[in-house]
Amino acid sequence: ASFAVLVAEQLFEAGCQFLVSVTSSGQIVKKDDPPYFVLIERALRDEGTSHHYRPPERYATLETGLRDRVETECRSVSRPVYTGATWTTDAPFRETQAAIDRARSEGILAVEMEAAALYTFAEERSRPVVCFAYVTNEMGQGDAEFEKGDADGSDVALEVIEAATVAWRTQT
Repeated sequence: ASFAVLVAEQLFEAGCQFLVSVTSSGQIVKKDDPPYFVLIERALRDEGTSHHYRPPERYATLETGLRDRVETECRSVSRPVYTGATWTTDAPFRETQAAIDRARSEGILAVEMEAAALYTFAEERSRPVVCFAYVTNEMGQGDAEFEKGDADGSDVALEVIEAATVAWRTQT
C-alpha cells in the first residue's frame, strides 16, 4: 500500500491527471468464477498507510459520481465487472479464516493490498483515482489459482482502464 501511494504521489507531481489501479486479488464472496473484476467502491482499511493521511474510519471510498460513470462505462468490458467492497490488508498473513469469515459476513468481495491507501490519498489530495480488483484466485480453494485469462489478463485489463478513462473524461 505504501509503495502504491508513493508511486501515485510521484505520478501526480509529474503531471498525471487520472490514476487507474488494477491489482490482483483473492475472492472473498463469490460473484463469478475467476478471473473477473471488481470496481472497488469502498475498501476496508486494514493497513497502515491510509492512517497517515486521514483519521481512522472503517472504509475508504471512491467518489460517488466517478463511481457511477465508471460503473456505467464498464458494462462494455468483455469480462464481468462487479461493483463492491474489498478488504485492503498490508500482509497476506492477516488473511486468517476468522478474518476471511468476518469480511465475508460484511459482503466484502475480495482482498487486495492497496485500494484503501489509494482512495484515502485521493480524498485527502483531491485527486481522481479509481481502483479495480482483478479477482484471479480463490485463496487456495480452487484448482486454477491465479488464472488471469488470455495474455495473462492484459487485454481485458486494458479494456477496464479504457472504460475508466472514458468515464473520467466525461466529467472533465
